[in-house]
This record gives sequence, C-alpha cells and structure tokens, in this order.
Amino acid sequence: MLVAVIADVHSNLPALEAVLGAVEDAEVEEVWCLGDVVGYGAEPDACADLARERCDLCLVGNHDLAVLGGLDISAFSEAAAEAVAWTRDNVAERTLGFLRELEPTGRREGLALFHASPLDPVWEYVLSTEQADTSMDVQPERIALIGHSHVSLFFTRPGHGKQGDTRGAQMSDGALLDLGHGTWLVNPGSVGQPRDGDPRAAWLELDTGEETARFHRVPYEIDRAAGPIAAAGLPRRLAARLYTGQ
Repeated sequence: MLVAVIADVHSNLPALEAVLGAVEDAEVEEVWCLGDVVGYGAEPDACADLARERCDLCLVGNHDLAVLGGLDISAFSEAAAEAVAWTRDNVAERTLGFLRELEPTGRREGLALFHASPLDPVWEYVLSTEQADTSMDVQPERIALIGHSHVSLFFTRPGHGKQGDTRGAQMSDGALLDLGHGTWLVNPGSVGQPRDGDPRAAWLELDTGEETARFHRVPYEIDRAAGPIAAAGLPRRLAARLYTGQ
C-alpha cells in the first residue's frame, strides 16, 4: 500500500493544501497524520477540517492536547504558549471535538505510529542516536513513524544490532530509504513549521509492500501563512521562522 505520512501541520493552511495536492498527484491510497494539527499558526479550523476529511488516520500531538487543556504548557516556549492561548480563544467546537477523538499512538500495516517517540508518545524529541536507541528498545514494531521534532530524518539499527550500533541522518527532498531490514525510526518532517533549514512543507511517501520511504518537500505561498499570523496578533517570530525553516 502506498501511504502519505504527514506531521506537525500547526494551523498552516497553505502548507497543508500544497502537501495534499502533491499527495493527490502521487495517487497514494491512504494519508496518515502524526499529530499537531493545530498550534502556532492562525487557521486551526480549516486545517482540522482538512485533516478530518483527508486523513485515514490521525494522531493527537502535544499542541493539540494543550489546546484541549489536557497538557501543562509551562514547558512551552513563550511564543508557543501564546499560540495555545490564542487557539483556545478562537477555535471552533467542531475542531475541539475532532481533537478529543484522537490518540497519540497508533498501529497500521505492521508499523507503529507515535506523535513524539515510542518512549514518550507526546513529548520526547528524538534528535540523537542516544534517544533513538532508547526508543528502539521499547517500540512494538520493527518500523516506527514519529513526528514532533519538525525535522525530516531517520535512525536505524541493524537486525541483530544493539545500543551503540544506531546511526541516523537528516534527509533531503527525494531521498529514499530501504526499510527492508533492521529497526527504524522515521520522521517525515513538518508540514507547517519545518525546522531543518528548508522552509518547504515536508511529507513522506511510504510503500508498505516494498518497504521503502521517500522524503518529499513542497513549496507553498509562505506569505499566505505569515499574513494571518500577523493579523491575529500572534508573536511575529511565528511568521518570520516560516521563511527560513528554523
């Protein structure tokens, strides 16, 4: 089965529309979202509506939970906390209802899905081989898909490997992984707020039959996302960072 994997939309409607357009062109059979549909951006309802309509599976992320009041935001950055407060004040009840139905973990086609990590599905950022090692020790499937860090990357350990044998790398547009052997953690990157130096929206094309994963980047009209952020009175940094992918 050919699957589009997306994550960390963060209320960025033009980025989500661009990715879903590319997904449609790729003729995938399902779309899986790894969470954080809302937060940071200024169009939460439109993004939640699209996620509900187009995603066959959707997880809940830490920003989604924060908007629902189910997560302490004391650990959030000042800008992130302001965005949570703004979203709580402006989001529609239908969006809250959709988010309440979601879980931070899932399984499909012999793969494990987590918003953040197998060790901590809501909050842990997996950005080092040491963190990946710990997660691989507890993940329930050989291949796990993760989001949350906003970086397109992978970590892998050989089939009979152990802690210390793990390697990983950041991935660029068009890069292909052969997932046929070993243990894997794969992050598609962020649709709505990339943090890997590439401002283009990210998504992953996963072939569950061939056991391959190809990374994609899609340009979108950043002005159309930055403008509503400024108009809403959200922190200016949340708009500026979209242009640099940081």
